Amino acid sequence: MGTTGERVTYATLAAGQTADFRRRFDEALSGWAPRLGRTHPHRLAGGPSAGGASFEDRNPADTRMLLGRFPAGTPAEVDRAVGAAREAAAPWRDRGWRGRVEILRRAGDLVEQRAFELAALVSLEVGKNRLEAMGDVTETADLIRYYCDQMEAGGGFDRPMARFSPEEETRSVLRPYGVWAVISPFNFPAALAGGPAGGALVAGNTVVLKPSQETPLTAEALWQVFAEAGLPPAVLQVVHGKGATGEALARHPGVDGITFTGSKAVGLELIELFAREYPRPCIAEMGGKNPAIVMPSADLEAAAEGVMRSAFGLQGQKCSACSRVLVHRDVKAPFLELLLGKTAGLSIGDPAGHGVFLGPLIHERARAAYESHAAAARRDGRVLAGGHALRAGELAHGYFVAPTVVDSLAPDHPLLREELFVPLVCVAEVGSFAEALAWANGTEYGLTAGLFSREPEEADAFLDGIEAGVVYVNRRAGATTGAWPGVQPFGGWKASGSSGKASGGLYYVQQFMREQSRTIVH
Repeated sequence: MGTTGERVTYATLAAGQTADFRRRFDEALSGWAPRLGRTHPHRLAGGPSAGGASFEDRNPADTRMLLGRFPAGTPAEVDRAVGAAREAAAPWRDRGWRGRVEILRRAGDLVEQRAFELAALVSLEVGKNRLEAMGDVTETADLIRYYCDQMEAGGGFDRPMARFSPEEETRSVLRPYGVWAVISPFNFPAALAGGPAGGALVAGNTVVLKPSQETPLTAEALWQVFAEAGLPPAVLQVVHGKGATGEALARHPGVDGITFTGSKAVGLELIELFAREYPRPCIAEMGGKNPAIVMPSADLEAAAEGVMRSAFGLQGQKCSACSRVLVHRDVKAPFLELLLGKTAGLSIGDPAGHGVFLGPLIHERARAAYESHAAAARRDGRVLAGGHALRAGELAHGYFVAPTVVDSLAPDHPLLREELFVPLVCVAEVGSFAEALAWANGTEYGLTAGLFSREPEEADAFLDGIEAGVVYVNRRAGATTGAWPGVQPFGGWKASGSSGKASGGLYYVQQFMREQSRTIVH
């Protein structure tokens, strides 16, 4: 990243508090100022395309700030992109895994070299605070390079098999599918676009990326990085647009596989679609309703810190956000006192500014959903903190809301069952570890979960019994959030994910390939 001191990750965010970090982030913001408000094209093979209808990209912290204008992709433009990707697939595959790794490593290094520039853009476009934005960008670089590491460690996934006779030779080879679609979300516009694209590319596929309509400028910046790293034009293309553009890409018969990050409803539709004629790979990374369990032996200070960071980081707009706290009755009162104190101390404002923790929600629809959830909480439970939108003073032109803590809801209340994607955490009282574990597992989702306990037996029972793909015990940096490539593979069980393989993990990149058994008799 080129900083002095420790790299910024989600587990080491304090590293971004140095004077050097503040200075370089300020410089990066100033560098973006003259480049905002421009009209940008699709990035298609054969040259950019920008005809037809367009949409605006605005800063959610101050909607008066126009970040850029982008074209709304048509089915014809999607067809053009997929066709070019199809033509480029064989040459990219035949470049060989070593050649692909060389280019992708260069791309990962460029992402890190431009970390401040990219993080400043993410902060402006998403509403992430400085440290969360830097974590997003640094993770992108690490994801790309980690997938290169996996290709190297696997020797390109070309392995000899057993023989029936000396004259017979068989090898197992993993080969790319061809054309891969990536539909990325707004909340991690760098990591969840560059990561899946990097995995698909290093495996030998060509990629058509459709970024979120809320974060097209970050996708444009990533495309520039990949192009500068030496990626041929047709190997990675970007088609901007809204839901109709994504649907056209997903339904295109020339797409061999897809990675989607978003809602369960859309993910299930894609899984069905990609199995309709014959099974095609669909990596659907969906939602979560992530619990943290707090037991009597817990370090309550660490538990409150971990819950606060996971519940309110990025305004709760993470599939891994902690939205349920199952706290033992013996420590509920002191835990709540600590949690409410930390919540009250959060700074709210322009997330691009130094020292701000909580920025805006991504758009007006999200703020309306928050207000609806807060009204339900007031009606059916007790709102202990927050519960209202923030529209006064410097916050008047953004989608700001107060971090919210809710208690005393009925066990079957929708706020305790449904993914919310806003800064609202529900506290529920339990009488035993067994009750807490049953409640934690009593959801269709299984993405992340956390436990705070200093009893080894409870930790073991939690790890053996929890139905989630990413789990943490006594993690102050984030009760349910903060996975990192090569450290904590990130993927969900049940309705949270379709493949059972986690991004940033040992088995992720192989999903972009299929096995071929090759027998030669000499």
